[in-house]
Amino acid sequence: MSLGDQKIAPSISVTGLSYKFPDGSTGLSDVSVQLPPGSRTVLIGANGAGKTTLLRLLSGKRMAPSGTVKIAGVDPFAEGLEGVTYLGMEWVLNPIVRTDIDVPTLLASVGGDYYTARRDELIDVLDIDTTWRMHAVSDGERRRVQLAMGLLRPWTILLLDEITVDLDLLSRHNFLSFLRKETETRPCTIVYATHIMDNLAEWPTHVAHMSLGRVKKSGSRDDFELDGRDGGPAHSALGGLVLKWLQEDLIERGPRKGTSGQGKTYQSYEGKGGYGNEKAKK
Repeated sequence: MSLGDQKIAPSISVTGLSYKFPDGSTGLSDVSVQLPPGSRTVLIGANGAGKTTLLRLLSGKRMAPSGTVKIAGVDPFAEGLEGVTYLGMEWVLNPIVRTDIDVPTLLASVGGDYYTARRDELIDVLDIDTTWRMHAVSDGERRRVQLAMGLLRPWTILLLDEITVDLDLLSRHNFLSFLRKETETRPCTIVYATHIMDNLAEWPTHVAHMSLGRVKKSGSRDDFELDGRDGGPAHSALGGLVLKWLQEDLIERGPRKGTSGQGKTYQSYEGKGGYGNEKAKK
């Protein structure tokens, strides 16, 4: 299946998806989530919640059980996954981008001389200096070049896994603005896993919350009232909601193996006179 031939953006449908790692440990348990065409979904969850596993299954880097994943209404593992781009940490750690190589050569290697208008737009959006030598730039500058490389060829489904951690506030804002424009001007769909909530509340059309290998909640941003609560700003609404979810997830998980198992709880600073453990005070 060539997603690039689609006249409308593809939907993403996951139904009853369970996955075990080769060592037998559980990665995902009965995951179901429906993401409509043209959506921009932020995938929320603590470390180890299953976000990366889900994105890798959607991208075809791991094989999903038959019938559990459908892209644009068909099983991508039976039809092929052309048009899906996955950008995760293993891509970021590519050693080539740390060698003494220039930006134009890197961009040309992924089609920059063919997609010239798109190349130039990404250079502008990500504020890239084409005279940079990759061994001599900062991690943030290197990440911007990598993003330009990953996004240069037009994609139809974009799966992003924590790839903006090195970007400064302005670079991340411009990057997300570019992605928003993409979904508004051509048929494509995005899923973005991140822990960074700064200035993000206005960006997603949908939010999905993962914990312990499950999707606990998902829906449109309107379902979660992300336009601001009690007249407050939207970014405060999203940040507060995510913090609440993560606190609930921690309680549900319980103490980690190898801890004392006493279930110590550190109280919130507000109204407690400072951070402190109630048991420790006794």
